[in-house]
Amino acid sequence: MASRYALASLFAAAAFLGSANEPVRAQCRLCSTPTTEAEKPEDGTPLRLEVAATLDFDRLVLLGAGNGSATLLPNGERSTSGTIATVSASAMVGTVTVHGEPNRIVRVDLPGRIDLYSVGGSRIAIDRIETDLSGLPKLDAAGNLSFRFGGRLQVSGDSEGEYRGDVPITVDYL
Repeated sequence: MASRYALASLFAAAAFLGSANEPVRAQCRLCSTPTTEAEKPEDGTPLRLEVAATLDFDRLVLLGAGNGSATLLPNGERSTSGTIATVSASAMVGTVTVHGEPNRIVRVDLPGRIDLYSVGGSRIAIDRIETDLSGLPKLDAAGNLSFRFGGRLQVSGDSEGEYRGDVPITVDYL
């Protein structure tokens, strides 16, 4: 692992996810020469994440209180079970682009679960997060790699409302 970079936050609202392009870094107050510069690989090209589209389940039709799930796969396929009758036609998968050193192999890590909270304190979760990345993702000749991701939204009880949460995405050069 030559360089480690990128902790982007995706923001979820009723399973809506938005982003921050750069991580927040604090200066080391104990170091003699503090810096806030990102680590750079051998050629000086840092990794950078850009969220091109947000994961958005939009609106779900609930049949009542109880357990249910809505799945939105990276290819756009939708399915529901339990108390969720349908996912809105406006639902979108998330799309992320990584920029960095051309032709470098990278590792992309997403969490296995994302907890989303409403203003009133209710919680739902997105689990089974899936991407359309190959087993060994590689930046192209221009230094770019785009991928899509989706997941399964789990609800239980009376889950009406707007929900938000954070999703850390970590990208490392290999």
